[in-house]
Amino acid sequence: MPALGRETALPAALPDRRERLARVIPPMEWPVHEPLIQAIEALKRERNAVVLAHNYQRPEIFHGVADIVGDSLALARRAAEVDAAVIVMAGVRFMAETVKLLNPERTVLLPDREAGCSLASSITAEDVRALRARHPGVPVVAYVNTSAAVKAEVDICCTSGNAVEVVESLGVPRVLMIPDEYLARHVASRTSVEVIAWTGHCEVHERFTGAEIRAYREGFDGLAVVAHPECPPDVLAEADVVGSTQRMQDFVAANRPRRVLLVTECSMSDNLAALFPDVEFVRPCNLCPHMRLISLANILESLRRLEPRIDIEPALAARARLSVERMLAVRPR
Repeated sequence: MPALGRETALPAALPDRRERLARVIPPMEWPVHEPLIQAIEALKRERNAVVLAHNYQRPEIFHGVADIVGDSLALARRAAEVDAAVIVMAGVRFMAETVKLLNPERTVLLPDREAGCSLASSITAEDVRALRARHPGVPVVAYVNTSAAVKAEVDICCTSGNAVEVVESLGVPRVLMIPDEYLARHVASRTSVEVIAWTGHCEVHERFTGAEIRAYREGFDGLAVVAHPECPPDVLAEADVVGSTQRMQDFVAANRPRRVLLVTECSMSDNLAALFPDVEFVRPCNLCPHMRLISLANILESLRRLEPRIDIEPALAARARLSVERMLAVRPR
């Protein structure tokens, strides 16, 4: 099966999707999903719509109706290029806001208004202004897991896939990095730039422990461990590879380990298992409650009603857009 790349659009043929889904979804569930998938496909054509899905989405969305899939950096890049009147974000609010920033004239839908993010909730625009007052002249780098209001207050955004490159692109000895403390620590370990961290954490990744990873190694021979940099330092110290969800996929595609533990939201393992049936995925299975709010049913309802829409006040959007565009201008090494 082809690997899922940064700019991969999944094929629209339902039989192909059924084949992939069969690897991760019990056959008894297919009759529930198939009518919804077919109805969504019909409405996508009628509305000139596309569905963007993050790597953490449930398999029936990721493999069933998504046109573009990937990590937050891939989705941000593709959102700026997509040719559609309507964009449905099968993800969380900060992702939908980022899509809207890059596509201000298009209708952007988030199927559940309550799909948030613990990291995005951990810092406000007022917090950023207070940080600037305490550290005058120090540029602020914001993880894309932040609200549009926060993005409007910072110098540049980053993702877990390009954070080191973004920090070093500023050409300064010291930066503020918000809101994920563990990502900031990881970046600091890979650059000579001094990184001042905020203390936000991802409610999924902060639950992993180094002891838990060691126990998995003891229980599974030949286990490769790939951890997301939002995990605590003791977890990253136990990993063979640390990287974004895109790097996780690239590692699996290139190395085809017999067994692999992806230390991240467990839907990632489900989605890659459909692409790499020869790899055994050991699943610790921490689920993101916000991602789980998105379903085939509310994607269909969102396309029917063209609601809930993401709207951002124009002046704020103009400032926030700059920080995202600066990020996209930084090319990977």
